[in-house]
Amino acid sequence: MKVNLRGSLWAQLACLILWPVFSIGQSSDLGQNLAACKAGRETCDHSKLSQSQVAELDATNRERNVSSCRNGFDSCDHSKLTGPQAIALAVADHEHNVSNCKDGIASCDPTRLTQSEARESSVAAQRRNISDCKDGIGDCDHSKLSPSEAVAVDSARRQLNVSDCKNGAGLCDHSKLTASETSDVAVAEHQRNTQNCENGWNGCDHSKLSPLEASQISLSEHQRNISACRNGLETCDDSKLTPAETKMLADAEQQRNYKACLKGYGYCDRSRLTAAEAKAIPSEHKPLP
Repeated sequence: MKVNLRGSLWAQLACLILWPVFSIGQSSDLGQNLAACKAGRETCDHSKLSQSQVAELDATNRERNVSSCRNGFDSCDHSKLTGPQAIALAVADHEHNVSNCKDGIASCDPTRLTQSEARESSVAAQRRNISDCKDGIGDCDHSKLSPSEAVAVDSARRQLNVSDCKNGAGLCDHSKLTASETSDVAVAEHQRNTQNCENGWNGCDHSKLSPLEASQISLSEHQRNISACRNGLETCDDSKLTPAETKMLADAEQQRNYKACLKGYGYCDRSRLTAAEAKAIPSEHKPLP
């Protein structure tokens, strides 16, 4: 009898100890099930949901449906919208359609516009067409331009052509330039070519330089080559150096190498040291064995 009583007490004690573990595990499973239901996964088991979880899931589904309706998704179910939600959605859809019509987006439905909205959309379309015609982009329709608008567009196109020709960019058409514009463009092109040559950029045509410009640019190019050779750059052309410049660069490199060996810092080539230089190198700066 005592044994049975003792065993019963131990069983009850074990239940009390293990109950929190079982409770936590069950709570975790229920939480995972709710998450699966909210995500619409097949693992969702509605029979395991509590009343509060069912209410939470319903709220989540309603919010998701409202979002789907606002974004025009196929999953939208208008029948599940409340009265205020349906009204808000209708207002948002109308404003979105008005915006599309003003911006010339294909999804615009002009039949849903009011008379004032249709007029605003028409004005926006006309402005957009004028802008496209002036810039030479988009779907320019010259037939929709008024006489004054056509004049303004032609003037803008001429100015844009002059700008393209001066900058050497865009679709420059020299045949459309006036005599004065041709002169201005020639000056701009000459200045751009000179600048390209001065800086060693692509697009330099030495044949278009004046004798004075050619002389100045030749000096600039020579100085750039000396700098490139001094810094060991790939653009260095030793053949363009004078004997004095070649000696100067060789002497400078000899001094650099000697200082590197002397200070023990930097690239040192001991084979290029003179006997006197090699003797002056401290032993602690000699290569490690």
